[in-house]
Amino acid sequence: MSSISIKTPADIEGMRVAGRLGADVLDYITPFVRAGVTTGELDRLCHEYMINVQGTIPAPLNYCPPGYTPFPKAICTSVNDVICHGIPGDKVLKSGDVVNLDITVIKDGYHGDTSRMFFVGEPSILARRLSAITFECMWLGIAKIKPGAHLGDIGHVIQQHAEKAGYSVVREFCGHGIGKVFHEEPQVLHYGRPNTLEKLQAGMIFTVEPMINAGRREIREMGDGWTIKTKDHSLSAQWEHTVLVTETGYEVLTVSPMMPPPPPFIAASLPSVLA
Repeated sequence: MSSISIKTPADIEGMRVAGRLGADVLDYITPFVRAGVTTGELDRLCHEYMINVQGTIPAPLNYCPPGYTPFPKAICTSVNDVICHGIPGDKVLKSGDVVNLDITVIKDGYHGDTSRMFFVGEPSILARRLSAITFECMWLGIAKIKPGAHLGDIGHVIQQHAEKAGYSVVREFCGHGIGKVFHEEPQVLHYGRPNTLEKLQAGMIFTVEPMINAGRREIREMGDGWTIKTKDHSLSAQWEHTVLVTETGYEVLTVSPMMPPPPPFIAASLPSVLA
């Protein structure tokens, strides 16, 4: 437990600001996600908006965990069968594509991390359903967050919902603690058993970011050392919020005017817990 940091009130306020700014980038880029645009152009637009408008730093740019080469871009663009960490470049989006844009900004040393799914033109029924189920998975996981609950409770409800829909949960990547460090303890698995793993305490901040595949859960890593795809070429979807454990439950920190609201069945069962 000691390796999981409990954030101070000043940390929490810094994380609220960073979270809102991360979500604000997704709001800004939304009208640009359309057929004919390249993922590199989306990266350029987001990068310039972060630097010139927000005064934030794109956390992924040159991010280099041990054993990796530095990530070369400001955002991650994961299209269709790309699960995560897609590198923006020359790929032209076409009608029917689905893309996850994963944004992390740094403001005054604090990281705001969030991602959304976007449809290019008219998506397939499968793509629409996969994105919806993944969105529900994220919110079901978030709804489990309160002091005394366990990390395993989050993973369990996500896994149950995804597998009931006929989908699979990626195991190799997970949510994570976040603050002045991009990735810190705890690891937030998107599968598991109730009442297992660490007990949640008020002041913890971490991401919930399930990656759900339409087919099998196995992955393959591309030669660039970053891009992760489904092994069976099936579609993958991901949604992500950064969440604070409060004294009574949770507070979603990555909020913005265009943030999709929680699914009705989540909203109906909960008090207002969005910042």
